[in-house]
Amino acid sequence: MQFADRLNNVETSAIRELFKLLGKPGIISFAGGFPDPAMFDVEGIRESTDAVLKNTPGPVLQYGATEGYQPLREGISTHMAGKGATVAPEGLIVTTGSQQALDLIGKTMISPGDKVIMEAPTFLATIQCFRLYGAQVIGAPIDAHGVDVDKLEALIEEHKPKLVYLIPSFGNPSGAMLSLERRKRILEIAVRTRTLVVEDDPYGELFFDQAPPPSLLALSDSVPGSRAWLAHCGSFSKVLSPGLRVGWLIAPAELLAKATMCKQFSDAHTSNLTQATAAHYLTLNRLPAALATVRATYAERARVMAESLQRELGDAIAFERPRGGMFFWARLTGANGKEHHAGEFAKRAIDKLVAFVPGAPFYAHDPDWSTLRLSFATADVAKIEEGIGRLGQAL
Repeated sequence: MQFADRLNNVETSAIRELFKLLGKPGIISFAGGFPDPAMFDVEGIRESTDAVLKNTPGPVLQYGATEGYQPLREGISTHMAGKGATVAPEGLIVTTGSQQALDLIGKTMISPGDKVIMEAPTFLATIQCFRLYGAQVIGAPIDAHGVDVDKLEALIEEHKPKLVYLIPSFGNPSGAMLSLERRKRILEIAVRTRTLVVEDDPYGELFFDQAPPPSLLALSDSVPGSRAWLAHCGSFSKVLSPGLRVGWLIAPAELLAKATMCKQFSDAHTSNLTQATAAHYLTLNRLPAALATVRATYAERARVMAESLQRELGDAIAFERPRGGMFFWARLTGANGKEHHAGEFAKRAIDKLVAFVPGAPFYAHDPDWSTLRLSFATADVAKIEEGIGRLGQAL
């Protein structure tokens, strides 16, 4: 068969390929980016599904508006207001997860050869998505406080990108949190350079002790003109359930209209049943308690993982403790002659029945082969201690 040329720009996810190895009996996985299913509020979701099927079966089982189920758009508007962002229901569309929101941005904004700046490292699926539409991806370096804004500004001036993609709060894979000062500067740079900034915020509500600074969307009200250069992708996948596949895109009206048109061609609309379930769930006021449980659980697991890494691997590994999210981003130091190539280390780890993701695929170019991502979300404390112990043996 003669496939589309655009497929030459992408390859199968290295992480998805790794998952094929995770079926071994007894393996402990730190590889996935999944929320813990034990944290799902099954009772609340069941109550909501039953209620919408009982009260409004016709609308929720029928075709719906591409823009989204209106009660959910209103519920998301209220939800965002609680996070300091003013968004009218008409200022957003519901998407099939935030992944579709990113795909719609790719479809509407990127032509072959366009330059796109992303954090290095960043979410692998977004690198693949934008490359599928022909983007030339340029990496901007990060540290524990998020993207280096001085270097980002220089890259924008040099390359004049079509857009900049950022995960400001507890990024995947870095776990980094962009500081308030840097957030404000990015909005100012966006206005001055007339550059679209895409803010992806799936993890911002998964903080441990202190909430992150306001989102770029929330801060945009205080930076004149910045809302015209900002798109915001949100999701209930990490805080409610990924299986509902409910996300949203907030963007300037012209971009939102183009994205809605492309969504019509793609899936007509996100499932009305799952949209209605999410909308009803928001009215139950159960989300704050559910989030409190998730935050406390993940915070404890992150603490145990940090202590276990220090105990079992010592100075052979370096990392920053995340303040939220689901991931540790670490670097093998090669101390005392030990392993410093994460890909080779991963193979030995699998032999010890423990898995993680090598960091190289998270770079669009010039990867750091010593890096790796560890997720603490789905393993309980005992498995984290056992799994990190196995990593120590593998090292």
